[in-house]
Amino acid sequence: MRPHFFSLRRLPSTLSTRWLSFGVLFALLLAALPLRAETPQIELIIRDHIFEPAELQVPANTKIKLIVINQDDTPEEFESYELNREKIVLGNSRAVIFIGPLKAGEYPFFGEFNMTTAQGKLIAR
Repeated sequence: MRPHFFSLRRLPSTLSTRWLSFGVLFALLLAALPLRAETPQIELIIRDHIFEPAELQVPANTKIKLIVINQDDTPEEFESYELNREKIVLGNSRAVIFIGPLKAGEYPFFGEFNMTTAQGKLIAR
């Protein structure tokens, strides 16, 4: 007796075993991949034209996300020649600046609009 043209046939067991093995191998490879570490976030506050904290400790050789929060009514410019960064932060707002990865050392920054009071440094260790 001939099989019906539209009959559904089961896959041979060797083929389904291969797919199962492939799926298990794929899942193991995904589990073995290193998880991407989240970028560390550091907040820097501008209040009364002064950076708080004036010294920021950050890990060396790591990219960081610096969140500058300006609590003053007037704008301030975060600037650092050593970090090669320059960003205006409007009054009562925030700005995000990605920095690094940095070699170990000290990196000064300042507020260009209030240079006498807005001074700070980032220390990478």
